[in-house]
Amino acid sequence: MLSLNDTPFQPATLQLTGIPGMQRGHAWVALIFCILYLISIIGNLSILTLVVREPALHQPMYYFLSMLSLNDLGVSFSTLPTVLATFCFNYRHVGFDACLVQMFFIHTFSFMESGILLAMSFDRFVAICDPLRYATVLTNSRILAMGLGITLKSVMFMAPLPILLRQLPYCHVNVLSHSYCLHSDLIQLPCADTKLNNILGLSIVLATFGLDSLLIVVSYVLILYTVLGIASGEGRRKALNTCVSHICAVLLYYVPMIAVSVMHRAAKHASPLVHTLMSSIYLFVPPVINPIIYSVKTKPIRQGIFNLFSFKRKWL
Repeated sequence: MLSLNDTPFQPATLQLTGIPGMQRGHAWVALIFCILYLISIIGNLSILTLVVREPALHQPMYYFLSMLSLNDLGVSFSTLPTVLATFCFNYRHVGFDACLVQMFFIHTFSFMESGILLAMSFDRFVAICDPLRYATVLTNSRILAMGLGITLKSVMFMAPLPILLRQLPYCHVNVLSHSYCLHSDLIQLPCADTKLNNILGLSIVLATFGLDSLLIVVSYVLILYTVLGIASGEGRRKALNTCVSHICAVLLYYVPMIAVSVMHRAAKHASPLVHTLMSSIYLFVPPVINPIIYSVKTKPIRQGIFNLFSFKRKWL
């Protein structure tokens, strides 16, 4: 609702916010973020390089892993400009249109990650439940089609949100709660009815995260049923061991996301620091930890990284 003193307009810039209560420690926060970005970029680029260079890794499982690494790079690069500007240069303003673009890419890559994790669970399902047809089901053309489908679906679902936000009138409040632009943050700023935006946003979340997570659970129920039918204990252990990295990636992605969603709805009056930290964990931790998990738990990746660094040492 507009008050008598409010005149609707579209702000030229929006004001970003650092971490509440840590203004004096922004130098240390900037250092932490720089380290996280560095680990994420180096780790995910290393996995992409290995998958491209090593013929032994030209398999469906590693193609999906390279999609995940490429997507994690997209998440990191989407947040990097405003986060470093806020904490390293104390520049707290972002153009309204630039903020909408950043919001579009952050959420699009987030939707894509959910779809990629679902595709990876399908890969594990076929590998364990129907191994004889694995090579014929997951052909290169089908993997490419799945990747393009995930991308197209994410872009189509996300595209209406910034368009609708741009049509709304805004009042004099233009301060965001984070050092990056999120839909849940921007939707609080208009001084008009945002019911349509909220309904559309909720529908998109249910159609992506809700459906994807449900199908991932179903796939693992079927995987577990198949594994329990294996007579050999060693066989059961080996089958489950191929799923550990993916399960860790799923938990690393969905647990913080669910926590952020619950915090926004059930703990609105909690400290702003808590909301900021939870959102930061959701966006920054998976791109950093995913390559570490797969490097530690996946022997071909671990061996490939060892060979890569051994090769570099020989030339030094």
